[in-house]
Amino acid sequence: MAPTPTGDGYWLVASDGGIFAFGDAAFHGSAGGAALNQPIVGMAPTPTGDGYWLVASDGGIFAFGDARFLGSTGATPLNQPIVGMAPTPTGDGYWLVASDGGIFAFGDARFLGSTGATPLNQPIVGMAPTPTGDGYWLVASDGGIFAFGDAAFLGSTGGAALNRPIVGMAPPPTGDGYWLVASDGGIFAFGDAAFHGSAGGAALNRPIVGMAPTPTGDGYWLVASDGGIFAFPSDTPLPRDPRRSPSPPSSRASRSPGTSPSPPTGR
Repeated sequence: MAPTPTGDGYWLVASDGGIFAFGDAAFHGSAGGAALNQPIVGMAPTPTGDGYWLVASDGGIFAFGDARFLGSTGATPLNQPIVGMAPTPTGDGYWLVASDGGIFAFGDARFLGSTGATPLNQPIVGMAPTPTGDGYWLVASDGGIFAFGDAAFLGSTGGAALNRPIVGMAPPPTGDGYWLVASDGGIFAFGDAAFHGSAGGAALNRPIVGMAPTPTGDGYWLVASDGGIFAFPSDTPLPRDPRRSPSPPSSRASRSPGTSPSPPTGR
C-alpha cells in the first residue's frame, strides 16, 4: 500500500497489478489487464500523488500518471527476486531491492550500499528511504536492519524471538526512527517512531503484508493480503470508495516506445 501526500487516501496493489484507490487517492491506471511475466510485489507514489510506480518480482517497472519510467531490471538476470521499491524525494528516481539485499538504483537515486554480497540470516523483505534521499534502510524477515548512507541504525528485532516474521517497515517523516510490522500485525517502534497500536492480539482473516505511515507520523495503516485495513490510532482516517479499473501501463519492464531504460548503478 501507499498513502497520498495529504494522508487522506491510499492505494492498494494486488499481485496482478490491480489498483484499488481510496479517499483522495486518484486512479491513474493499473496492470490488471496486462500479461505479466512475474507478479507485482510493491508500489510507490510520486511526491505529487499524481502518479505511481508498480514493481514486479523480476524488477519490471510499470509507471502511471506523472511517474516516469527511469529503468528496470526486467531484462537483467537477478540472483534473487525483487521484493520492494522506494522513490527518491524528488520523484526523479527510485531504488529496487532484492531478497538478498541487492540494490538497483535508477534516475537520481544513488547507490549507497547493499547486502548483496553479505550472508544473511533471513531474506530482505523491504526497504525505506530517509527524507533526504541520501540513505536507506533494508529490513529482513527476522527484523534485522541494515542502514546505509545517512540512515541511522536505531535498533532491530534481529535478536528477538518473533511470533511471526517481519513483512515491512516505514519511517516517520523525521527520518529519526522507523516501524517494523510483522505478519500478525505486531508493531515494533524504534527511535522517535511512536507506538500507536497494533493488530498483534487480533484474530486476522489474512496475514498483514505491509504498512504505511500518515504524513504527520502520528499514525499508520496496516494492510492484510485480503485488502483489510487496520488504522492506528483508532481515529486515523479510513477512506472508503474503492476504485479499480484495469488499463494498460504507460511503461513496461522491457523497452517501450519513448522510453530508454538505464542500467542499474548498484547490485
